[in-house]
Amino acid sequence: MPNMDPVKCPMPVQPADVRNKNFDEVALGYTHEMAVTEAQRCLQCRHKPCVNGCPVNIDIPGFIAKVAEDDLPGAYEVLSRQTSLPAVCGRVCPQETQCEQLCVRGIKHQPVGIGRLERYVADWQRTNSSKAPKKPVPNGRKVAVIGAGPAGLTAAGDLAKLGYEVTIYEALHKTGGVLVYGIPEFRLPKAIVQYEVDGLEKLGVNVQTNMVIGKVLTIDELFEMGNQAVFIGSGAGLPRFMGIPGESLKGVYSANEFLTRINLMQAWKEDSHTPIVRAKRVAVVGGGNVAMDAARCAKRLGAEQVYIVYRRGMEEMPARQEEVEHAEEEGIIFKTLTNPKEVLGDENGQVTGMVCVKCELGEPDASGRRSPVEIEGSEFTLEIDAMIMSIGTSPNPLILSTTPGLEANRWGCLVTKGESGETSRQGVYAGGDAVTGAATVILAMGAGKSAAAAIDEYLQNK
Repeated sequence: MPNMDPVKCPMPVQPADVRNKNFDEVALGYTHEMAVTEAQRCLQCRHKPCVNGCPVNIDIPGFIAKVAEDDLPGAYEVLSRQTSLPAVCGRVCPQETQCEQLCVRGIKHQPVGIGRLERYVADWQRTNSSKAPKKPVPNGRKVAVIGAGPAGLTAAGDLAKLGYEVTIYEALHKTGGVLVYGIPEFRLPKAIVQYEVDGLEKLGVNVQTNMVIGKVLTIDELFEMGNQAVFIGSGAGLPRFMGIPGESLKGVYSANEFLTRINLMQAWKEDSHTPIVRAKRVAVVGGGNVAMDAARCAKRLGAEQVYIVYRRGMEEMPARQEEVEHAEEEGIIFKTLTNPKEVLGDENGQVTGMVCVKCELGEPDASGRRSPVEIEGSEFTLEIDAMIMSIGTSPNPLILSTTPGLEANRWGCLVTKGESGETSRQGVYAGGDAVTGAATVILAMGAGKSAAAAIDEYLQNK
């Protein structure tokens, strides 16, 4: 009989007034008893609606059934058929708008904690299994993957399992892409990302870091080296700014720079070689997950007041509900329906404040969200000594500018043919943020998976 508890098993977490002073993981994970109990809430629906909400089509009822039966090796085996990064997805995937949103249990009560169970199974595997994956039989063909983020890692893993000789070219000195430079340690420990990358290397994937494609090598040169196809998963790391007066003052950061210095270069450590100014009053402009990450990092660096400045309301905020709730619990102050107009500074060029205007929601914009309308005469000044811009990113134009035959849209994103990831250049495929602009980890993984299948079909028929 299924467990008919209407509420999912709560996730143990660090107390808010403790965790906002450290970079240790906030969510502590299920115990074995919690995981089995939660798995037993699954009704094992015959039509599996939750699978339709998963961008990588994991057999969700299948792996959960194994957990309920206390067969954790079996659960991991089911998971690993479709995903190379289960420990990552279990932590940062927006399950509430994907698989869990379609869970039948969620119609009247809370859905099954699918993400929490995925995390538990992946963590159990990492702790309890030392068995190396079996290397597939080589098929004699080479594929190059640009970028070691979620899209690139997924494409590389799927292609390696099919016998391809895969080399990943990563621009930074660490693999993982946004998983290591963008997502803070307290949400996604870097040791977990490295474990997943190590698993790909055991499959035979060759990872080369400090390789800026477009500078060190071009895509044409990758083909000359014997690669028969190239996958571009270089992400979208070029930050956007608002274009308001004062954005060039000292103390104004892009969220990319702020988070990269903290997450990748460990600027939060006292002995860091790349320290970051520890401001007392910080404003983060934006309402997505990146904005929440930046605000929570600023709090952990010792800021007394941290504001989220967002031009729409709480209901329109695109960040995950869990991240918003954690931010509120940790003391982040939300200034919604507020839009920055100017950054103020002193005679030394240091940020001292931000002129803002209050807004109200008007008619929906092109995306369907109600557009903010500024309220005349509502200007006010917010006293701050640091400002972090988190209003989106675009792909770096380097690859596009050095590769003849590639087409991009007006935002600099590569144009592809449907879900295959096929670009306008023969043999070149792309996926993830390089195509969509900044999006979620799981959507990038789904794009990498689709492109790997398309590359295999292309090379089999070549």
